[in-house]
Amino acid sequence: MAKSPKNEIDEELVKNLTRLLEENNLTEIEYGRDGWHIRVGRGDGITVSESRRVSLDADTSPGAAPGPDASSAADNPNAVTSPMVGVVFTGPDSDSPPFVKPGDEVTEGQTLLLIEAMKVFNPITAPKSGRVTEILVANGAPVEFGEPLLILE
Repeated sequence: MAKSPKNEIDEELVKNLTRLLEENNLTEIEYGRDGWHIRVGRGDGITVSESRRVSLDADTSPGAAPGPDASSAADNPNAVTSPMVGVVFTGPDSDSPPFVKPGDEVTEGQTLLLIEAMKVFNPITAPKSGRVTEILVANGAPVEFGEPLLILE
């Protein structure tokens, strides 16, 4: 019988993730590759991104109309999702207007948002031309890999 490979913890990776967590004042950071992932977090509470807070605060009484939530947005074929874990920025800096707002027409390749990860600002560009119908994240909100950021129809 073949032995399964031993899963060893990469202590250097954990130290680097912990350092990034502290330097960027995050409560949680996750990294994954080749079918595995590691999450490092602090025990001082739960951080919920703005798009999820809406669904958590929604009226869930029987007969209530379902509110918008991240899971239905993730199922939307027009959702632009985060390719990484990081912090969302809607504009180039705090003094500038956002790259896009609901109702804006965009062209393929146009910058929609920035995600800061490991002190690098990564542009999130439009995968196609269309109209931004909804922005699902708030400026400065932490996001996870695959989390819906906005709807582009």
